[in-house]
Amino acid sequence: MNEYFFNLTGVNLVWYEITDWLGISAIVVCMLFTITGLVQLVKRKSLFKVDSEIVSLGVLYIIVFGVYLFFEIVPVKYRPIIIPGCTAPEPSFPSTHTMIVCVIMGSALMVLDKYIQNDNLRKTLLVILTAIIIVTVIGRSISEVHWLTDIIGGVLISASLLTFFYLIVRLSRERS
Repeated sequence: MNEYFFNLTGVNLVWYEITDWLGISAIVVCMLFTITGLVQLVKRKSLFKVDSEIVSLGVLYIIVFGVYLFFEIVPVKYRPIIIPGCTAPEPSFPSTHTMIVCVIMGSALMVLDKYIQNDNLRKTLLVILTAIIIVTVIGRSISEVHWLTDIIGGVLISASLLTFFYLIVRLSRERS
């Protein structure tokens, strides 16, 4: 399946670059929530007074970056190509880029209603965040810097982490 898809689409480094920039947008979103949490911590003078969604996001981000580091240290499979500028094969399973974008943008979607009160802005962000996820998954798939199973693995790990996050946030909101 991987070879078939690779031969079908070929390498497209333009999509690799586009999805790299989308990955940076995910890091920006992560930083915005981190700053929000730090501001709350300073103002409220206690971690227990920081919004539970923000604390949950922090834990989620730590977990996703831990998963990222694990797969960088323990490669399961290598990329189908050597990226220009690199001298050796890089780990490819799962697509940690896909995983990070899906988790950060997906979790942001889940808390938009609490932090964005303006309906038009919230709907606009919903569309933008969803589009970033979709374009990243498709873009990484057709860039061919990963095997198709790498992308699927990244999406499945993301779905698992987001399900865990959703349940924690839902329980937290029910207690409030």
